[in-house]
Amino acid sequence: MTREPGPPQPRPRALRMRGASSRRPAGAKMAAALLSRLCRGPAGLRGPARLYAARPPLAVAPPLLLSRRRPCEHPRPRSFSAAELVRAAPGPLQPYLRLMRLHQPAGTWLLYLPCTWSIGLAADPGCLPDWHMLSLFGVGAVLMRGAGCTINDMWDRDFDRKVARTASRPLAAGDISTFQSFVFLGGQLSLALCVLLCLNYYSIVLGAASLSLVVTYPLMKRITYWPQLVLGLTFNWGALLGWSAIKGSCEWSVCLPLYLSGVLWTLVYDTIYAHQDKKDDIMIGVKSTALQFKEDTKQWLGGFSLAMLLSLCVAGMNCNQTFPYYSAVAAVGAHLAHQIYTLDIDKPEDCWKKFASNRTVGILLFTGIVLGNLWKQKDLKNVEEPLENR
Repeated sequence: MTREPGPPQPRPRALRMRGASSRRPAGAKMAAALLSRLCRGPAGLRGPARLYAARPPLAVAPPLLLSRRRPCEHPRPRSFSAAELVRAAPGPLQPYLRLMRLHQPAGTWLLYLPCTWSIGLAADPGCLPDWHMLSLFGVGAVLMRGAGCTINDMWDRDFDRKVARTASRPLAAGDISTFQSFVFLGGQLSLALCVLLCLNYYSIVLGAASLSLVVTYPLMKRITYWPQLVLGLTFNWGALLGWSAIKGSCEWSVCLPLYLSGVLWTLVYDTIYAHQDKKDDIMIGVKSTALQFKEDTKQWLGGFSLAMLLSLCVAGMNCNQTFPYYSAVAAVGAHLAHQIYTLDIDKPEDCWKKFASNRTVGILLFTGIVLGNLWKQKDLKNVEEPLENR
């Protein structure tokens, strides 16, 4: 007896699941096992929420997000310092910019500021300094400081290789050749000559006379323990040149005390600078005032500072300076006293910090000169008014 066909009867659940799993391919089984593991998230979550909580954030992130910068990685802030500008320059140009120390502008400021003092003192009562001359001397300071550093590195390339702080200089490291640096020096001196030719004849001759000091200064550290004195004679030539550029000649009663104060100032800051390298200088046989003064450095620096302040007072009296000028001289004295008192000659980092802070000394004095000149106009009015009343 045959059974009539009827509607298909549902199989039991156990048979249905067993049959389905038996017919499932191996790849599907692995995918199901992986999915079940991923779904084991925190208790209490079901569905997509449970799946998302169980997986790490990067696993569900779209491919585009994987290539983005992480939130904690902030971009490096850009600065407009001289060092940053040198790093941003084209690669072949960078060794030449480092050769002229463009990435370390502290020395350029120390060369330029005595020029500003002289230009400011030479200004007429009640007038600001000649901005054209200030700009011209600024360009000249960059070029002459660069030329001086190039000459120094050409003389000292063998010494620089033996000192950790100077071993990376372009000539010592072999980034450029001696011939290339010589050609570069010629270009700097040619541009500096163009700046000098913009001045009067007296100033041209006076400026050209300083070239012998620029060339011979690097040799002095081989000969004498006082190379800082020769550097002071070289670096402060602008104290003479600035006045003659404005007046047509030097007023020696003003220019000589001003020049002397600059030389004494250089003895202060460059002795501090020399203490950075005193250990290396002993090893390679180079002399400096840091090695000459040793533990008595602070006493010598204090004496130089006092003599500098007296010279500034003499220069001010000889050109009828006023209260703001002497206030600035007092501020310079306070700055130098603090600088010397807190100096640690055995820490190169502190020596560099104190050396670089001398830019503030020069700016303070220049500000006092400018305000003192403007104060002169006030004094002249107070003198003229009683005469008119008479």
